[in-house]
Amino acid sequence: MSLRVNTQRNEPRLSSMPRLNLTAVTEFTFEGFSIFGWQHRLILFAVFLVLYLLTLASNAIILTIIHLNRQLHTPMYFFLSVLSISETCYTVAIIPRMLSSLLSPQRAISIPHCATQLFFYLAFGINNCFLLAVMGYDRYAAICNPLRYSIVMGKRTCLQLASGSWSIGLSTAIIQVSSVFSLPFCDANVISHFFCDVRPLMQLACADTTIKELVTLLISLCVLVLPMVLIFISYVVIVSTILKIPSAQGRKKAFATCASHFTVVVVHYGCASVIYLKPKSHNSLKDRLISVTYTVITPLLNPVVYSLRNKDVKDALLRALEQEPPSFTSRPLSSPDIGVIYWRPQLCPGPLCGLPPSPPPPL
Repeated sequence: MSLRVNTQRNEPRLSSMPRLNLTAVTEFTFEGFSIFGWQHRLILFAVFLVLYLLTLASNAIILTIIHLNRQLHTPMYFFLSVLSISETCYTVAIIPRMLSSLLSPQRAISIPHCATQLFFYLAFGINNCFLLAVMGYDRYAAICNPLRYSIVMGKRTCLQLASGSWSIGLSTAIIQVSSVFSLPFCDANVISHFFCDVRPLMQLACADTTIKELVTLLISLCVLVLPMVLIFISYVVIVSTILKIPSAQGRKKAFATCASHFTVVVVHYGCASVIYLKPKSHNSLKDRLISVTYTVITPLLNPVVYSLRNKDVKDALLRALEQEPPSFTSRPLSSPDIGVIYWRPQLCPGPLCGLPPSPPPPL
């Protein structure tokens, strides 16, 4: 009887509580760089567009050189070509939308399109992290175990390592996107970023995100810290092995094979760690500027570093640029064998360059 009385007394109290009128969000807009004026945004648009086109062109050149030059058909350049493809797709998922937002800041993006962008951003970004770790293992096998390198890094092993990186990227992206977009989004729909990223989206959710943030932190630790630890261990062993090489020329050559990869690793993991492994930040503009480094600059840095600091790629590129199409010349009409056409190559790459070219049989 007392239970019924207490319930009746509490009913008016419950009915008198105010109800929140929350509107479900169906699309987002990016804050991006709207804090800047039109002229500054136009300058940023021109700069980012040039960097984007250079990234596409340089990665295409790297892929073409590796494909056409049989001397570069090695595990190191196989992984470099896979990284170039992944970096190209990574930039295509982010930069075109960012360029569009610079010109029209109020342009909206639907939730399905935002989820798609986040999925490809995470899939290719995580794939890049593990590909860099695989490339570190490749350098370890080449320097520390050169006699068994062709066996350790066989064609099947390279395909398995590359496929494993892609699988980790795709599966992690599915888990993370499902976790983020299972949250309800109400009222607030302005993303404090220039693309759909995990933390800015969680800040818009109208629900408790503690568990989701813990899942994101664990994923970040696995994706960033684990490959960094593996690369660090590889380079500790690599450096100790290089220092044991008796000749200075041999040590210099061994260090040169690792310099390009190490430079890319420092820039990539350094910028990504600042964003995803630090506590919550209220300076979203600073985070956006740091994000520009690993979404715009790093994808361009990879092919540039590998082409400028790598002798094999530079030599292949120079040979491709210096090569000219063969020219056909004919003897003067006063020659005894009129109409005989001679083929004279402009470049003679072989050891017989000092000998005159032998003419083909008369037509």
